[in-house]
Amino acid sequence: MEKTGRCILVCAGDLELSEIPVREGDLVIAVDGGYLYCQALSIEPDVVIGDFDSLEESYAAQIEENGAQRLIRLSPVKDDTDTLAAIRLGLKEGYREFHLYGAAGGRLEHTLANLQCLLFLKQEGAVGYLWDASSMILLIENESVSFRPEMEGLLSVFAVGGKAEGVTEKGLRYKLEDAVLSDAFPIGISNVFTGEKAEVSVKNGKLLLIARWE
Repeated sequence: MEKTGRCILVCAGDLELSEIPVREGDLVIAVDGGYLYCQALSIEPDVVIGDFDSLEESYAAQIEENGAQRLIRLSPVKDDTDTLAAIRLGLKEGYREFHLYGAAGGRLEHTLANLQCLLFLKQEGAVGYLWDASSMILLIENESVSFRPEMEGLLSVFAVGGKAEGVTEKGLRYKLEDAVLSDAFPIGISNVFTGEKAEVSVKNGKLLLIARWE
């Protein structure tokens, strides 16, 4: 059964937020070392999952002992990353909106893997947002997304998986109308919010959107 809440993943990458909003009906999954962030932010995760390469085994034993969360141990020899395994769990539980924290920074290959997870979610008919203290990353396909007028900062738009056709950007400093973006030419970097409602749409293809407000 599809859930109306959100699946929140707290991962082990860089995380400088002072709080993570959690609402009733949300499923909170601590991904391996992300459990330490949950402790620091006084968040009680519903599930702790990982192969525990970034979380000391003593923590895993403590979680099992107190029985407060579901603990899922993964083999270190596997195809899925810990984050992808957590996403599969959230999908199985019926969630279709995913918010990833601590999923960027640190090792570049981990960040790239988590960006690919956004594509995986899109292919599964779900949506994923990757958050840190000063940015939000979202992948869209054959659709449009809007940003409220209060948004300040920069918006970068990148084609993913080849060409993105019919790309339109409204309400930003630099306008685009029915353009074709290529994944070999980063023309969409660092557009600027202007205090108007902004909208980005693509008719055919995928776009990676990075909103930055620092």
